[in-house]
Amino acid sequence: MTKLEHANITVPSIDAAVDFLKIVAPDFEVRADNEPEDSYRWAHVGNHENYLALQEPQLDQTAKDTRRPYYDIGINHLALIVNDVEAIKQVLLDKGYKMNGQIADEVSRKRVYFWDSAGFEWELVEYFTNDPEQRYRYDNVA
Repeated sequence: MTKLEHANITVPSIDAAVDFLKIVAPDFEVRADNEPEDSYRWAHVGNHENYLALQEPQLDQTAKDTRRPYYDIGINHLALIVNDVEAIKQVLLDKGYKMNGQIADEVSRKRVYFWDSAGFEWELVEYFTNDPEQRYRYDNVA
């Protein structure tokens, strides 16, 4: 079976990205954090199944994200399976993160979207079943 091992994302601040990830993925740990001389900082944050490879912009580059999500070519969001979407939602709101839309409360899952401090969108999904036939139905919106 094919599984996604990691995604590599350039972020303006690894520290800010890790702060967000500690809320939405409490089992994620910083597995590596490195800043080689004359290079850029990078970190691997995840668990024993998968991780996110985070990197800060190259030293000689001024980072500017001009991509418009859902309009321009590129990744729109990453989704994480979580255990309690309502509790995580409240912590994120309390910390000042912005929700994109409302919670999608479906028969077999609940989903919510948040923007992190860098403007990257994350989907948080809580499933109410282990049955893949039910998890990935698209006709079961409550």
